[in-house]
Amino acid sequence: MAQDISLYQQFNGRYDYTAIGNTMNTEENGLGTSCSILTSSSANFNLESDQTIVAAYLYWAGSGLGDLDISLNGIAISAERSFEDSLDPNRVFFAAFADVTSIISTQGNTEYTVSDFDLNSVISTYCPTGTNFGGWAITIIYEDLSLPLNQLNVYDGLQSVPTFLNINLDNLNVLDNENAKIGFVAWEGDSGISVNEQLTINGSVISNFPLNPANNAFNGTNSFTGASNLYNMDIDVYNIQNNINIGDTSATIQLTSGQDFVMINNIITVLNSQLPDATLTTEDYIVNCGNNTIELNYTVYNNNSTATLPANTPIAFYYNDILLGQSETQNIIAINGSESNSVLLTLPDDIDSSVTVVAIVDDDGTMNGIITETNEDNNITTFNVDLLLIPEITTLPLLIGCNEGFETSSYNLYDAFLGIDYEESDLSFFTTLEDLEANMLPILIPSDYTNSFNPETIYARMYSPPCYEIFQFNLTTENCPPYIPQGFSPNNDTHNDWFNIQGLYDIFTEHELQIYNRYGDLIFEGNNSKPWFGKINRGLNNIGSIVPVGTYYYILNLNDSNFQPMMGWVYVNY
Repeated sequence: MAQDISLYQQFNGRYDYTAIGNTMNTEENGLGTSCSILTSSSANFNLESDQTIVAAYLYWAGSGLGDLDISLNGIAISAERSFEDSLDPNRVFFAAFADVTSIISTQGNTEYTVSDFDLNSVISTYCPTGTNFGGWAITIIYEDLSLPLNQLNVYDGLQSVPTFLNINLDNLNVLDNENAKIGFVAWEGDSGISVNEQLTINGSVISNFPLNPANNAFNGTNSFTGASNLYNMDIDVYNIQNNINIGDTSATIQLTSGQDFVMINNIITVLNSQLPDATLTTEDYIVNCGNNTIELNYTVYNNNSTATLPANTPIAFYYNDILLGQSETQNIIAINGSESNSVLLTLPDDIDSSVTVVAIVDDDGTMNGIITETNEDNNITTFNVDLLLIPEITTLPLLIGCNEGFETSSYNLYDAFLGIDYEESDLSFFTTLEDLEANMLPILIPSDYTNSFNPETIYARMYSPPCYEIFQFNLTTENCPPYIPQGFSPNNDTHNDWFNIQGLYDIFTEHELQIYNRYGDLIFEGNNSKPWFGKINRGLNNIGSIVPVGTYYYILNLNDSNFQPMMGWVYVNY
C-alpha cells in the first residue's frame, strides 16, 4: 500500500531550501504516555532579505486514514495528493501534500499555524501500540543569487521500515559535490528507540551529531532550527559532500531499523550542477493539399537550466520510429532563453491522413543524445499532423463555344457552375491540375477566357473549409450553325437572288442540300459547289426552269458530327 519515493519536482539555478514544521503530539508516543493529540501547532519562518521564495510544499501526516482538509494561518487547505502506509491491517497511516507557495510568498516571514487538523476520533486505537502521532512540515525552496548554480530535486512518496528500506534517487547530475546535502521529512520515529537504526547513502553511514547520531537518525529533531522536541516527526538535513561523486546520476538511500517504525515522506537533494536543459515545443505547421511534405515551426528552450545550451544541438523527427528529418539549433541558447526555427519533413507515401510525429531535441538521429543535461527525460514532444488529401474530382458538363472556321472562342467559365451555389471569391480556375494543387497561376479573368486548345480541360478549385473541392470541365469550340434565310427572290436584280445560307459554304464544305415542293417531290439537290438559284434540277419535268412563287421545304445535312440535319421552309418570290 506504500507509494515509492520518486521525483516530484526539479529546480535548477541558484536555489537552496529550508523547512519548518511541528508535531501534534504533546509528548513522544509510547506505552504509558498521554493519548492526547493537538488540533493545531505553530512554527516560525524567516528568510533573509536577499532570498526569494520559489516554491513551498506542505506535508502533513498522522495515524488513521487521515484528515485531508486542514487550515494554514486560517486559510482552508485540501490535500492535492495523499499517501498511505501501514504496519498491519489495523494500523494504517496517511500523509498529504498541498502546494502553499502563494500563501508563504504572500505572508512571508511570520509564524505559521496549522489548525483544524483533528485526529481525535481515531487516535485512541493507536495508543496501546505506541503508534499515535500527527505532524506537519513545510519545505520552502528559495533563490539566493549569492549561491552557486545548484540542482535541487524534490522527491516524495511514503515508504517505511522496519526492517530494511532501499530508495533509489535518480535524475541527479553531480558536477561538484562541494556542500552537497540531502534532507528528509519523516514520520513516527522515536528518540527512545534505536535498535539497529542506521541511515546510509551509497553505502556510507551518514549522521549529524548530536541531533542525528549514526545509530538514531530519526529521533524527533529539526536540523534547520536545532529543535529536539518534534515528537514522532523529523525534519533532517545532512551534508553528503563525501558520500556522492562528481558525475553521479543517482544515489541509493538505505535505512535499517530493528524496532522503530519510520516513514519517509519527502527527500530533497541539493547538488552543485552547471548543465543546460533542452526542451522542445511545436507551434504549428503548414501542409498543402495532396502533399506529404509539412513545414513545421518549433521552439527549443533552455529553461530550468544552469548553463547555456550549445549551438548545433541536434533535433530529430520521427514517425513510427522512421527518421523523417533532422535539424539543429543555430545559436548558443542562454539560460531561460529560446530559439525558434522551422524544418521541412516529408512523410511516407500511403500514410493515414492523421499521423503523430515525435520530435526529440538533443537527438543525433539514432535516438541518442550528445549533451549532458539537468534532466534527460524531457527532450521529447509529440504532435498530430492532419494531411490534406486531394479530394475526388467532380466533372461538370462541357461548355460549347462557336466561331466560324476557328478553333478558339470566348467563354464565361462561371457558366459551368449554373445550378451550383457558390461565391465567386471562393472559386478559382486553372489550366492544369498541378497549378490547382499548388494554388498558383490562376486564370485571371474567368468571365472572358479564350481557350488555348480545342478541346481544352479547365480545373476549378472551390474553397470549402478546411480543404477544397475540385471540379473539371471541357471547353469545346465548334463551327457556328449556319444562318438560313426565310426566303429569296431569284429575279436577277442582283439582290437576294439565291438561297444564301450564311456561314455554310466556307465552313461546312461537305454539306448536302435538298429542296422539295409542297407535294413532296424532290426538285433540287445541291452542295458546296452548287447553291440553289431557284431552278429545278431533279424530277422528270421542267429541268432548268425557275420554280413558281411559293413555299418550299428544305433539308440541309451539314455532314458534321456536331450538328443534326436542319429542316424548314423557304419562301420563293419574284
